[in-house]
Amino acid sequence: MFVDSHCHLTFPELHGRVDAVLADMAAAGVHAALTICTTLEEFEAVHALALAHRELWCSVGVHPDTEGQAEPDLSTLVALARRDRVVAIGETGLDYYRLNGRSLADMAWQRERFRVHIRAARETGLPLVVHTRSSAEDTLAILKEEGAEAVGGVFHCFTETREVARAALDLGFHISFSGILTFRNAEELRAVALEVPLDRCLIETDSPYLAPVPHRGRTNEPAYVAHVAARLAELKGLDPAEVGAATTRNFERLFRVSTASAQA
Repeated sequence: MFVDSHCHLTFPELHGRVDAVLADMAAAGVHAALTICTTLEEFEAVHALALAHRELWCSVGVHPDTEGQAEPDLSTLVALARRDRVVAIGETGLDYYRLNGRSLADMAWQRERFRVHIRAARETGLPLVVHTRSSAEDTLAILKEEGAEAVGGVFHCFTETREVARAALDLGFHISFSGILTFRNAEELRAVALEVPLDRCLIETDSPYLAPVPHRGRTNEPAYVAHVAARLAELKGLDPAEVGAATTRNFERLFRVSTASAQA
C-alpha cells in the first residue's frame, strides 16, 4: 500500500472528479493522501475534502510564489492549523525561479512569509511542507534561524543537490520524491535518492502536475504515486511493497496519523 504525501485535489484539473480520483487511488493500492493548501482562499475547500474523506488529510499555508491574495499572519495560520485533520503547515518556503526583473533583496516579503509559517509550525507543533526552487541556500538558512528542527517536516518534490539533501536531513527533515524521479533526464536526482535513507523518504505526485512515466504528459493523480515507489524501489534494490510500507510508516510518524483508519 502507498501514500501520496503531496497532491492538490482542489486544483481545477482534479477538483471536479474527486470521487473518481479516490476510486483510482484504491485500485492502485494508494490508501491515503495529503492534499495541500496553497492559499488562504483555498483552505476551506481543501479542509472540506479532508473532513469528507477518510483517505485524506490536509495542510494549511500559502505557497511562496503566490501574490495578490490574502497574506497569512501567525494567528490565522495557528487557528486554521488547529482544525481537525490538518496535519501540516505549508506548503511554504522560497521560490526565486521567476523573479520577473526583481532582485533577491526585493524578495524580502517571501522570506518574511516563510518565517511566519515556521513560527506557526513551532507554535502548533505541526511539521512543515517546504517548497524550495532556486533558493536552497536561503531556505536552509531561514529554517536554521527560526529553529525549524524543533518541528521538522519534508522538502517536497525534491530536485536539489546531494549537499542540500544532507543539510535537510541534518535538520531532521524528510525528503519527498515525485514523478520527476522517473524522468529520463533525472539521473542526478536518482543519485540523490540512492543516498537518502529509506526511513527518511516520502513519495508524492504533486498532482495534477509531473505525471510519472508511463503517464508523462497526462494529468497526474494520486494513483500514480505507485510508479514513483516502483522507481525508488528499483534504485534501492527493494520490492515496491517494501518502499510502500516504509514510506507509509514515515508518513504516519511525521504527520502523526494512522492510515489504517483510511482503510477501515
